[in-house]
Amino acid sequence: MSFTLNDRPARVTATREAAAPRRRTRVFALPEARWAAAALVLFLIALPLQLTGAPAWAWGPLYALAYVTGGWEPAWAGLQALREKTLDVDLLMIVAAIGAASIGQVMDGALLIVIFATSGALEALATARTADSVRGLLDLAPTTATRLLDDGGEETVATEDLMVGDTILIRPGERVGADGRVLDGASEVDQATITGEPLPVPKESGDEMFAGTLNGTGSLRVKVERDASDSVIARIVAMVQEASETKAPTQLFIEKVEQRYSVGIVLATLAVFGVPLAFGASLTDALLRAMTFMIVASPCAVVLATMPPLLSAIANAGRHGVLVKSAVVMERLGQIDAVALDKTGTLTEGTPRVTDVRPLTGAGPTGLTGLTGPTGLTGLTGLTGATEPAGLTEDGVLSLAAAAEHPSEHPLARAIVAAARERGLVLPDVRDFSSAPGVGVTAVVDGRTVAVGAPARLLADAAEPAVAMAVGELEDGGRTAVLVQCDGVPVGVLGIADRLRPDAAATVAALTTLTGTAPALLTGDNPRAAARLAAEAGITDVRAGLLPQDKVAAVREREAAGRKVLVVGDGVNDAPALAAAHTGLAMGRAGSDLALETADAVIVRDELATVPAVVALSRAARRLVVQNLVIAGVFISGLVIWDLVGHLPLPLGVLGHEGSTVIVGLNGLRLLRDAAWRRAATSAGEDR
Repeated sequence: MSFTLNDRPARVTATREAAAPRRRTRVFALPEARWAAAALVLFLIALPLQLTGAPAWAWGPLYALAYVTGGWEPAWAGLQALREKTLDVDLLMIVAAIGAASIGQVMDGALLIVIFATSGALEALATARTADSVRGLLDLAPTTATRLLDDGGEETVATEDLMVGDTILIRPGERVGADGRVLDGASEVDQATITGEPLPVPKESGDEMFAGTLNGTGSLRVKVERDASDSVIARIVAMVQEASETKAPTQLFIEKVEQRYSVGIVLATLAVFGVPLAFGASLTDALLRAMTFMIVASPCAVVLATMPPLLSAIANAGRHGVLVKSAVVMERLGQIDAVALDKTGTLTEGTPRVTDVRPLTGAGPTGLTGLTGPTGLTGLTGLTGATEPAGLTEDGVLSLAAAAEHPSEHPLARAIVAAARERGLVLPDVRDFSSAPGVGVTAVVDGRTVAVGAPARLLADAAEPAVAMAVGELEDGGRTAVLVQCDGVPVGVLGIADRLRPDAAATVAALTTLTGTAPALLTGDNPRAAARLAAEAGITDVRAGLLPQDKVAAVREREAAGRKVLVVGDGVNDAPALAAAHTGLAMGRAGSDLALETADAVIVRDELATVPAVVALSRAARRLVVQNLVIAGVFISGLVIWDLVGHLPLPLGVLGHEGSTVIVGLNGLRLLRDAAWRRAATSAGEDR
């Protein structure tokens, strides 16, 4: 009997669930939109009645209702703020509208209310749509799961009621209800929503499962390992909620200025009203000019300049697999000017891979000379242990090692078996498997005794020169050497190492371009392995053999030199450095819980190239903030000068003020589009 490593279940096609449509907030689901719509309808009914000469009793109450429906919410919010000794710009708008009505400009005041309410509704809708775009990534886990009972039965329970240790059944086509590990069964699971992998991933006993991923054609029994509140999706939700509740330093600064500015507006409005009145101006003209001044000088557009770009950038980054925990973090990402990368699991894939297969010339068993074919083992059975000048082929050495290692669960064994799978090798029968910790494994393969393990443990005291040379070359290159013996004769040496991520070199180059300084490599690995990986990635600043406190010291050294350091890591040993850095990013797929909690942002997908992209997106958001402040400043200055020097009609002042607010808001929302991410990735040097 033999088995083929590349036999797999049929790839899921028809049963793959179509992407669930993202739930978008409907306009009239928002109370702000309903009140604004009511005010607009009332205004549009009253206006033609007034213009056609209808009596005041016909259109006056309609205007009054427009005032109430469009203005009660901002008025109440302003009064609540006033109780806390805070002067809100919303209250200034309401006062201006009432002031306009008090001098007979009822239509102008109503227009102000309608435009102001409509602007507020647009802001609320933009905020809701921003949340929707992130929620589309998060709202994946099913509401129920099938829990298996001790008596062999099953029951349907809410996923939040699942306990750690429960066993759940995942049928074909179902979404996984909890994070856990496969106990039994085989299938392929689409986990693109969590990891970003484009193809379904084979799952079998011992493999990890994520809540919200989609099962393929097989049935799986999964043991729950995390409470629903601690699943990957739940942590993502918590991060997004935290992001929505925080404010960037720029926003906090603007709000502090706003308080003083609002008081200044009130004093200036009194001056604009009182000074002309003292010099003989009419009450109506003075009050109208003062109300117009209060409207156009209000800093609504300035206040709205900061958060829409940052929140839009957070939402866009979330859709592309980078979860930024707050607006503060999104702003800080654009400030970094130095980067420090961890090695294992960050710069590398985090799993060992066979990098070299070196047959030993003259060490192959008799009968293997010049063999070819998919296995490299044709004619192996019944051969003697003599040697010939020519040895096994690469496939022959790898097949022997993979066959012997197949029953083992050791990470190096998995790497060897995976390498054989990639070459499509068919393995011979295996029996009498045994494993010795720290030494290696032994098995009988087609009647021959095969040993695979550490050269120092398998070889006699006097190692053969060919073996010693091959082992030395591999270890000097930073690889782990594994010796393969057949009937006591060394037939080959395998080199195993953690492989560099495919996008690592491009990411390093992009970060160098963005910051002006090449990233540094901070790792606890040995110097030879670190130097090899760093050379492949294009990194020259390498610090190896570091303990967690050493990484923190390296980060603080750069911070003390005036640099704003971004640290990217994934393990528990990276958490202190992530916390010490100006900004910390954790690799979410394989990252430890501590690293995920400590980091300021999490890369959910296994794509290192998103790091320079999100930095570039943050810088784009910061540029939009500056643009918005300039736009707001130009509008406010122009309208104020017009009102003070000339005669600015109240309706035109209202349109100019609210128009600038809408322009600023829409300008910030530009970063919600996928094109914004593509531009950021391109500007960062990412090859898409």
